[in-house]
Amino acid sequence: MRIVDLNTLEDAAIRQVAHLLVEGFAAHWPNAWPDESAASQEVREAQMDAARINRVAVDENGTVLGWIGGIPEYDGHAWELHPLVVRPDRQGQGIGRTLVADFEQQVRERGGITIYLGTDDEDGLTSLAGKDLYPNPWTHIATIENLRGHPFTFYQKLGYVIVGVIPDANGLGKPDILMAKRVRT
Repeated sequence: MRIVDLNTLEDAAIRQVAHLLVEGFAAHWPNAWPDESAASQEVREAQMDAARINRVAVDENGTVLGWIGGIPEYDGHAWELHPLVVRPDRQGQGIGRTLVADFEQQVRERGGITIYLGTDDEDGLTSLAGKDLYPNPWTHIATIENLRGHPFTFYQKLGYVIVGVIPDANGLGKPDILMAKRVRT
C-alpha cells in the first residue's frame, strides 16, 4: 500500500474515491453522500481547493483503499480532518491508522498544531444518542460508551480526545462528538 495525493490520481481512481464515500458512509451516515453525484461533487471541491490536504491509500494494483482529507482553519493552526473513509471490506487492516498518521505529518509540515474532527451519532451508536445533553453535556461525555461500533474509539486509540459535543446537531438526540489532538508543540 502507498499513500498519494488525490490530485495525482487518474480519472478512474477519482471515481473510485467518490464511490468509496457513498459505500463507506452508507451504513451509518447515508445522508452524508447519498449518491455518486453528491460524492463526486465533494471530491471535486476537495481537489479544487489547493489549501486542503487530500491523501489516498492505494494498493499495488491502483485500487483505492481509503481517503483522508483536511481543511485548514484558524489561520492554519488547526485543521479539520474531513473526511476519513476506508473501504468497508478492508477496515481493521491498519489503512485508516496509516492515513491518519500520514495526515498528521502533512499538518505538521504545514505548521499546524491541532487536528480536530466531528464524528456524528445519528444512529444511537453511543450512550450520548437519544438523550437530552443539556444543561451539562460534560456529565454525559465523562461516561460515554460505545454501544455499536462508533468511530470515536478508533480516534481515541490514535490519541484524539473528546473536547465537546454539539447536542442535537443532527436532530433531537443526535449529537456531533467533537475530538481533537495536538500534533506539534
